[in-house]
Amino acid sequence: MIPVEAYLDHAASTPARPEVVEAMLPWLAEHPGNPSGAHRLAREARRALDDARDAVAALVGADPGDVVFTSGGTEADNLAVDGVLGARGGVAVCGATEHPAVLDPVRLSGGVVVPTDAGGRIDADALAATLDAVADVRLVSVIAANNETGVVNDVPAVAALVAEHAPDAAVHTDAVQATAWLDLAAATEGAHLVSLTGHKFGGPKGAGALVLRDGATVAPVLRGGGQERERRSGTQNVPAIVGLGVAARLVATDRDDAAARVGALRDRLEAGLLAAVPDARRTVPDGVARTAGVAHVCVPGIESEALLFLLERDGISASAASSCASGAQEPSHVLAAMGVDRDAAVGSLRLSLGHGTTDAEVDHALAAIPAAVARLREHAR
Repeated sequence: MIPVEAYLDHAASTPARPEVVEAMLPWLAEHPGNPSGAHRLAREARRALDDARDAVAALVGADPGDVVFTSGGTEADNLAVDGVLGARGGVAVCGATEHPAVLDPVRLSGGVVVPTDAGGRIDADALAATLDAVADVRLVSVIAANNETGVVNDVPAVAALVAEHAPDAAVHTDAVQATAWLDLAAATEGAHLVSLTGHKFGGPKGAGALVLRDGATVAPVLRGGGQERERRSGTQNVPAIVGLGVAARLVATDRDDAAARVGALRDRLEAGLLAAVPDARRTVPDGVARTAGVAHVCVPGIESEALLFLLERDGISASAASSCASGAQEPSHVLAAMGVDRDAAVGSLRLSLGHGTTDAEVDHALAAIPAAVARLREHAR
């Protein structure tokens, strides 16, 4: 097995923080209670859920009763789109760079996909025109931070625009990639529904949440026992939700310091690659706000798949785009929406850093990536 010398795929999944693992272990081995039950062990499990619910609510700036636990970000996004349309009918609208967990249900419902600018942010003029032209818009979804590029949308500004042009519409934001880096209460202000998931900020896989604010309602997508106040049936994953709550408290405490440190590492990584790899360019235009953790570059003359293969041999874990779309041979829909030409897009590389990323990992990447690109270009001659 190749030792991992540089894990640069935190946007796909972050390692669970030690405090999270420690908090989860007793709930895996010692506390079997189902939180829907009435006996002591069930009540203990329910109290653990309530504690995690408090932590997630505080992170987003909501009331604990607004938090609906899910299996992760995809389910939370699906519940937001399908749940609002199921409860209210009407039409859903989203931007072209949304995660497929939003984009696909919007398209399947017959909704409208709005273009973005060259930075991948939803085009405000196009959105306003759509809201004026399309009757009965009931949901507008805008991603808080893009999962491939880290580009940040101005959610409060979008929410204000929606309030002006479609006052009956709810605003949803996929904040899965924003949670580790942004003050969610401020970054999602004006949004009625907010999605997040634990494994993007040091929590476990298998636990996420949809937070409903300002009276937002959803029809259930999963039906059964009526858990989560009839909004999401199914026995809650208590160990993972406990871990989600711990991760929420940790990120609220040290997010700003981590963002400053990791942002400096990201900038050093990008600058070093652009200096060492001929014709490489940063995908996101200058002046476009990004999260601290994502470096995204395009390298003409190579294919991402071949580059990732060589990097893995050198102990570097990275990706070409979203890991949620791994295996796809075509350039991502995000880069296409941004207007990145295909020749550049097929050589895209996403290097995503996280809370535990070190200087040594960045140094290793700066040594290995230019050498791998040079090898591929030489082979292509």
